[in-house]
Amino acid sequence: MALLITKRCINCDMCEPECPNQAISMGEEIYQIDATRCTECVGHYDTPTCQQVCPIDNTIIIDPQHVENQEQLWEKFVLLHHADRL
Repeated sequence: MALLITKRCINCDMCEPECPNQAISMGEEIYQIDATRCTECVGHYDTPTCQQVCPIDNTIIIDPQHVENQEQLWEKFVLLHHADRL
């Protein structure tokens, strides 16, 4: 599943530099996550770093419009980073 930044975002700039997939960017009013690049940090970390660094609870949530399982997230990571399958 890709993640989604909600309107609770205060534009603190904590999440964007932490994303290993460069999936986070500034939108018109708040930060946004590109679902085609978000792997929930699969392939990089055990948990999504954006959620860990966000100072406002429940601001970065699972995007119900982009439901993916672990295997799909891993495949996306492989394609994004040209990694070989282990």
